[in-house]
Amino acid sequence: MRHSIAFSALALAAGSLAADCNGHAELCSRRYSNITFAGAHNSPFVGIGPSDNQFTSPTEQLDQGIRFLQAQTQDKDGAPEMCHTSCILEDAGSLQDYLSPIKTWLDGHPNEVVTLLITNGDAIDINKFGDAFKSTGLDSYVFTPETKLALDEWPTLADMISSGNRVVVFMDYNMDTSKVPYILDEFAYWFETPFSPTKDNFNQCDVDRPSGVSADGRMFLANHNLNIEILPDVLIPAPTEAANTNSIASITSQTSICVKNYGRNPNVVLLDFVSIGDAIAAQNQLNGL
Repeated sequence: MRHSIAFSALALAAGSLAADCNGHAELCSRRYSNITFAGAHNSPFVGIGPSDNQFTSPTEQLDQGIRFLQAQTQDKDGAPEMCHTSCILEDAGSLQDYLSPIKTWLDGHPNEVVTLLITNGDAIDINKFGDAFKSTGLDSYVFTPETKLALDEWPTLADMISSGNRVVVFMDYNMDTSKVPYILDEFAYWFETPFSPTKDNFNQCDVDRPSGVSADGRMFLANHNLNIEILPDVLIPAPTEAANTNSIASITSQTSICVKNYGRNPNVVLLDFVSIGDAIAAQNQLNGL
């Protein structure tokens, strides 16, 4: 009887894991590279100002179902600071301030795989980023591949969850995996469509970065965050258009172009103001859920 009870407990635990990989049993057996994530563009910049891209905090974005968080850093006194273009324009605090609530959220949500895409245009010492991950304890969750992975070599969500290595970290420029091996080179694995799109170039799925590469063998990110040009080369987000921009119809109008071009959906659809519109419903639809 005791063995039967123990077996039942183990089966229940295994069943609960299988039923809850990023909220869906169907995703457990899917490779990380074969899933579409709705992403929060400039996730830490929250408010109603012209340099804000979200209305809700990163923790609230995670609560909503967002599992891909993108964020900018700028150099402030030699350390990475969550600043939008310039720390004079908008300063959302230190990298530690950004990562700590994410770590706390992950502690309370053991069956979730989360991706962070961090920019480093100021070429801040990569060890400073590693220090922030260590000081917040987030390094305990990071995924570190032994070698560069092909599309069909990524683990499944269930594998990542069971191993505990369920935070994937990418950086656009100035990473060094010989020093911080879990901060991966975004453009070794991904391509992006043009960023900061306006209405003139919104519905397309062209390869923009890195320039001149083939889409074959890469995951890809579709920038689906509408901008308004208020002065020549001065763009701001378009919150009043968010309900339409983040609708299933608008999102799939772009992803259908991607499917036509590359035979598959993008791995990320990157959105402003994710709390408005149909971000999670579109994510589910693109994953066949």
